[in-house]
Amino acid sequence: MNEPATSSAEARPDTRARIQTVALDLFTEQGYDATSLREIAESLGVTKAALYYHFKSKEEIVDSFSADQLVKLSRIVEWARSQPDHRSTEFRRELLQRYAQELYTGRYSKVMQFFHQNQPAFKNAPAGAKMRQAMMDLIGLLVEPESTPTAKLRAGMAVLAINTSWFLLRDTDISDEDLREAAMEVAFDLLR
Repeated sequence: MNEPATSSAEARPDTRARIQTVALDLFTEQGYDATSLREIAESLGVTKAALYYHFKSKEEIVDSFSADQLVKLSRIVEWARSQPDHRSTEFRRELLQRYAQELYTGRYSKVMQFFHQNQPAFKNAPAGAKMRQAMMDLIGLLVEPESTPTAKLRAGMAVLAINTSWFLLRDTDISDEDLREAAMEVAFDLLR
């Protein structure tokens, strides 16, 4: 029996998503400043003009993959703000688990790695500022406004434990699931 024919549009991956993925890989491997649009185009096997059709600059590419991740973070923050028991241990654990789930699926961890490795380039850029604010919103949901500086620091370190687990343990033979479990254990310990 013959398989149904697919159109070339169906068989071809989404070009915009491919550009984001390749650029993110190059920015993370080589650094944002050391990667040119020409290199991104060459890695994709397209002309620079074809790349310009989707993105006019490297900053536009960063803004696009940052926006995708900010939507995910916003959903977590919205969920958290809608919960009746904001500061219970169960709420805080669930919030961290939801955040870790996002970090360990898709390319979110790669985006966080990109921002970590390219901090000087994005210190004052809108994408970097938006990502920092989203992280501060998330951390703020783990503590009361009147919490002690120590409690606030513990909340921030709990989120950072999840963020940096992939970076600190990347050269080990730990599975993604074991890595996630270790990060969650450390994050929960910090919030006790």
